[in-house]
Formats: sequence, C-alpha cells, structure tokens
Amino acid sequence: MTAPADTPPAAGYDDEPPASPYVSRETPTREEDDPPLAMEAMRAVQILNPSGEVTMPRPERTRVMCVANQKGGVGKTTTTVNLAVALALHGNRVLVVDLDPQGNASTGLNVPHHTGVPDVYDCLIDSVPLEEVAQAVEGIPNLWCVPATIDLAGAEIELVSVVARESRLARAIAAYPGHFDYVFIDCPPSLGLLTVNALVAAQEVLIPIQCEYYALEGLNQLIQNINLVRQHLNPKLEVSTILLTMYDRRTRLADAVEQDVRNHFGDKVLQAVIPRNVRVSEAPSYGQSVMTYDPGSRGATSYFEAAQEIAERGVMEPVSRNA
Repeated sequence: MTAPADTPPAAGYDDEPPASPYVSRETPTREEDDPPLAMEAMRAVQILNPSGEVTMPRPERTRVMCVANQKGGVGKTTTTVNLAVALALHGNRVLVVDLDPQGNASTGLNVPHHTGVPDVYDCLIDSVPLEEVAQAVEGIPNLWCVPATIDLAGAEIELVSVVARESRLARAIAAYPGHFDYVFIDCPPSLGLLTVNALVAAQEVLIPIQCEYYALEGLNQLIQNINLVRQHLNPKLEVSTILLTMYDRRTRLADAVEQDVRNHFGDKVLQAVIPRNVRVSEAPSYGQSVMTYDPGSRGATSYFEAAQEIAERGVMEPVSRNA
C-alpha cells in the first residue's frame, strides 16, 4: 500500500454549500431510520453471534493497529472498544491496550483501572510482562484488556530518561507468549511519547475522522508524525484505515467532509460510516460497548460493518499483516 500524501484535504466549507446532486448513502428512509422490532432482533442476533462461530476471517498473523488522532473527541476510544468487541464476538482473539491516562477504554470494557491495579504503566516503566497485566473482559470471550490508571499520566515525563523509550510497548507486545489476531492500541489525544510508543509498536494506523469542520485541521501534523516514525523508527508502519465517525446525515457539511476524505485517501477509507447515535454515547456509562448494550441499534450495526470490513481487508491484503 502506498503511503498517504503529506497534505490532508483543506478544512474549509461554507455553512450552506451549493446544492449538489450527490445524496449520501447514509440518508435513510423513514422505514430504515425506525426499523421494526423484528429487524432489530435479527440484527442483534447477527451481531452478538450466540453460536460463537468464527464468522469474521482471522488474519494469518497478528495485526497490531494503533488508533490515533491528536484531536480529542473524534471517537478513538469508542472505535477501539466497539471494533475489538465485534471482532472478539465473531471468533477473533483480541487484545486492547489502553494507552490513554483517562482510562476510558478500560471503562468501556468494564475492566478495573483504579489506583493500585497493575496497568500498562508498569509495563512501560518497570518492564512488567504484558501477560501479568492483561485482564480478561467479562462476558466477551476471546477479548483481553491491558488497563490504564491515572499513574500513566506521569509516564510521558518518566519515559524521557528510559533506555529505548520509543520501543518499550513494542517489546512488551512482542514478548507476549499468547497469540492474538488483533491488538488495538488506544492512544491519548496528543502526539507525545505515549503515542510514539504506539506508532512504533503497530504495523497499521487506524485514524477516526469526525465529519465536522475542525476534524481535518490537525490531520496534516498527524500524517507528518506518522511519516517521521516510519522513516526513523518503524519502516513497517502504514496508514491502513480511515473511519468516518459522528456522521450527521442532516447536514451538508458531513457529506462535504466525507467526499473530501474519500477523494484524498481513496480506498483506505472504510465504506462503513459511524453515525451520531445516542446508544453509542450511553453504552460506556453501563461499562459496555454498544455491541452488547444495544446490538440492534444503528450505532452497533455500523461498527459491526466496519469490523467486518477490516477483517476482510486483512485477509485480502497480506502486506498489512507484517509480523
């Protein structure tokens, strides 16, 4: 896969752009927007996969995916949690590494992350093996999480004096004795040493992009940092996946952002688009992903489709599965 261009699309649109013949495929009919209970039930059964069969193809080698965007509030943690749960429910072995001091991914998976709980900080600073820190996620087979506690907030400063500071996480993941199909690393909303550790440890970068004005403004700096890490620390790194999030079908701006992103990044952009959905926002307050909180909702369906697309791409494109 070729590296993405250094300059992202410009982020500037009028409030009311000229009318366009383009109609977003996310614009639903009244029937689709308010599906019958039977349709919701069918979707819920498909997403929850109670039989436990492997319905999403497993990659030949572990895919380590870093979910990064230095802009906050674009859906990094929500994307990490829901993609991980969707893949795990459908037969893949998945590890989530929570690298954000806020610990939101740990909260979303209902994994304890209060002070005193062994966490990713211990792996980065004290070289504690990852398997001693990883916790099985309750109710989701094949899913484990390495939590983050507030201790991680000081790791940026402490890592400065540590030997091989950029590759601490990469070494921890490589030393893990078990086999995973996917490792998702949830990054903090910054481009500091924690994010650099994630980029060095990963083979692929998944960038969630919010379908709003400011979403594209900081993308140039992120792409530049990814290119720097590729040149100096991790030549295998590539931006493999772009996911459009918080899509509001009522605005023309969302359509304009979507088209600009697709024109610039081409087939790196998933066909699945994540809409604004209240169920997605509610789920973390119950310590769940939207996949288990309301599997028949539009948000769950969209993340399920995104996970399926990522799984299928991984099988079709061996280049993205470097060991």
